[in-house]
Amino acid sequence: MTLEVTLTGTGVPHSAPGRAGPGTLVRAGGVTLQFDAGRGTVLRLADVGVRVGALDALLVTHVHSDHVSAVADLLLTRWVEGRVTGSGPLDVVCPVGATARFLDRVLDPYDEDIALRIAHVGGEPPVVAATSFVAGPEPVRVWAAPGGAVEVSAVAVHHEPAEAVAYRVDSDDGAVVVSGDTRVCAEVEALCVGVDLLVHEACRRTALAGAVAGTVFETIFSYHADTVELGAMAERAGVPHLVLTHLIPAPRDPSEAAGFEEDVRAGGYTGRVTVGEDLASFTFGAH
Repeated sequence: MTLEVTLTGTGVPHSAPGRAGPGTLVRAGGVTLQFDAGRGTVLRLADVGVRVGALDALLVTHVHSDHVSAVADLLLTRWVEGRVTGSGPLDVVCPVGATARFLDRVLDPYDEDIALRIAHVGGEPPVVAATSFVAGPEPVRVWAAPGGAVEVSAVAVHHEPAEAVAYRVDSDDGAVVVSGDTRVCAEVEALCVGVDLLVHEACRRTALAGAVAGTVFETIFSYHADTVELGAMAERAGVPHLVLTHLIPAPRDPSEAAGFEEDVRAGGYTGRVTVGEDLASFTFGAH
């Protein structure tokens, strides 16, 4: 048994070569979980040999378009392929509010396509099997595999005005936290205690403060995780391995990527740092 974490996308709303939209794949104890589904998620899953029909659940952090633009693609692909694979509706987990309302409507634009396909080959329409939960500052269990070998908990984070959450996966082979989008906050810090890996969004706010002052990016940066502050938080929480994703701005070369790690080190972090790239993968537990 192992715990394997794969970055299915490290990008942001602005397109960048080689970076799909935000997403993290976690495989543990025979369970396959996808966190968020930004642009290109279905193709990234295919790149690592994971059919969408093999997913046990999709867990969504918040409704910003870069994190959910491939949700419909994922659900429709699973439905179409399900005629061959036999996969049924996918468990979709999300916080109550805007994200849940989005998921209620996510397939509405495809109603005519769905009707045409059913008229042509028969079958039933796809079902969005969404479960929503109320998130707060303390972790709440939001999903568990049969038998409880893998559990997922969530806390509310600080990405206001968006309603957003971070998730933690616990299994016999390790634990991982996926931050979603948030400023550095005490809720994620507490969630990280005892984990093997933290996958956290990263914004070079301190380094670029002068360059973005007075622009729209100053506002955008204000509700993302500053890399220096993130390094200090990860050190306090005792995180052994910090993986940076949703990189703002997307590094264009190795020197720009190194800047992210330099910021984290400036915050005092002494553990292992990975500046994320699409399809980077990390494994824990027995081999």
